[in-house]
Amino acid sequence: MKELILYSGFAGITVLLGGILAYYFNHHIKKSPIKYEITHTMMSFGAGIILSALALVLIPKGMEELSLLPLAFSFLTGAILFMILDQYLAKKGGKVATLLAMIMDFIPESIALGAVFATDKKVATLLAVFIGLQNLPEAFNSFRDLIQSGYTSKKTFVIFFFLSLFGIGGALIGHFLLSDYPNLTAHLMVFASGGILYLLIQDIVPESKLEKNYLTALGAIIGFLVGIIGEKVI
Repeated sequence: MKELILYSGFAGITVLLGGILAYYFNHHIKKSPIKYEITHTMMSFGAGIILSALALVLIPKGMEELSLLPLAFSFLTGAILFMILDQYLAKKGGKVATLLAMIMDFIPESIALGAVFATDKKVATLLAVFIGLQNLPEAFNSFRDLIQSGYTSKKTFVIFFFLSLFGIGGALIGHFLLSDYPNLTAHLMVFASGGILYLLIQDIVPESKLEKNYLTALGAIIGFLVGIIGEKVI
């Protein structure tokens, strides 16, 4: 149990760390083309890590447990629900797509972390590393987006603080309630994958692109490579 709390705590604390980095980056680094490139490269890096989590952990685990029709149903349901939510948020205004993506992959991944911990510690360890690594750039980008949408730094840090605690809470929920239901856990992971992939293509990837700049795309490549390295090493 202590190991689970440690793993999930690491996965959650990076949300707060990403926000702190973004705060100091915004306030202590002067505006310049380089700063703009770094920001967009971080967005691309986060997108690459998210994509690697989908391709290497969430979808494969779902495919192991689910047959084709249930798999496709959960995947499409997640994508459609996220599309509806994205349209609703767009009408209200503001830039919260990155935060939404972070929440909607962090929650099911944390629950899945706790659920698989009892049966496969290797996968649980890999998932904890993935969650922690992807939360860092996601939180960095989300902090900036929320500030630009009118949120104060204090309010944003409060959101990030409680969200970071959910890493432990979600893992404990998954461990005690879903560890005996791998099929349900798989549905949760595939559902989240469909929604996250929609947000990546619709919102995050287009925002990360810079005109006449070809280096920022390497951020996504490096992010995905980090996922590959994690898969091979752990």
